[in-house]
Amino acid sequence: MDYYVTLEAAWLVRDVGSVNDAMSIAVSEAGKRLNPKLDYVEIEVGSTPCPACGEELDSVFQSADTAIVGLTFGAKVFSAKNEEHASRIAKLLIGKALRDVPLQVVDVSEVV
Repeated sequence: MDYYVTLEAAWLVRDVGSVNDAMSIAVSEAGKRLNPKLDYVEIEVGSTPCPACGEELDSVFQSADTAIVGLTFGAKVFSAKNEEHASRIAKLLIGKALRDVPLQVVDVSEVV
């Protein structure tokens, strides 16, 4: 079976002037580490619901010219035995390229 696995990571960006710059830098740095071997992995800035109103906000926090950006990585995993197997494959492949970046499985869905 084929699965689409979404992983989440916290990416640290130093010496940044704005939230928009932090998001761009985080996506760019992650992309450089994944390419060219894993160019099929989709990289996006994650979202977090506002605790007060529930509106989805970009997962970015900036303080003292340093930002932490929540990134999501999405990849199709082919011929996995089950969802857990697909998760382990995705974490292994993406984790090798992003050493020292903790990854957490957010979602696993079957691709029809």
